[in-house]
Amino acid sequence: MAVQAHATAKYVRTSAQKAGLVLDLIRGRDVNAALATLRFARKGVARDIEKVLRSAIANASQKDGFGGDVERLFVNACYANQGPSQKRIRPAPMGRAFRVVKRTAHLTVQVSERPEHIAQPVAPAPGAAEGAPKRPRGAKPKARPKATAKKTARTKATGARKTAAAGGGRKKTAKAKS
Repeated sequence: MAVQAHATAKYVRTSAQKAGLVLDLIRGRDVNAALATLRFARKGVARDIEKVLRSAIANASQKDGFGGDVERLFVNACYANQGPSQKRIRPAPMGRAFRVVKRTAHLTVQVSERPEHIAQPVAPAPGAAEGAPKRPRGAKPKARPKATAKKTARTKATGARKTAAAGGGRKKTAKAKS
């Protein structure tokens, strides 16, 4: 049974859309790779996400059944939900006012342990002979047989129709001046 833990930071002063851009970078990665990514990300919200990730790692290490190896943890899910928005007023020319919306977000990061990989012998694919030569890596596949004459004639006729239709389909007539 894999250990799962999560951490949430609420009312973080950023928009959920901006936080989602950074969260997309770490989703599915190992926690060490995710921490390194967040450390060098050029977004201000990356520092808040790093704190949440460290908290989720600490929560996982406190759970019963945790193996003690942080290297096996990975970011299972991470998302940013929209929090409440603060509405403010900014004075504008000629007695008007503009509304300023200061958005907040709730950041959630979930980590879980990768299951231990148990090596099992791999059976050969059905229909593949053991002695059959395989194409070397990077080699091009064999050439396919060329098209028949009927297919080529049909393609040429279709191409001719396409060029006639491309002219607009309407004949232009010259008007006589009187």
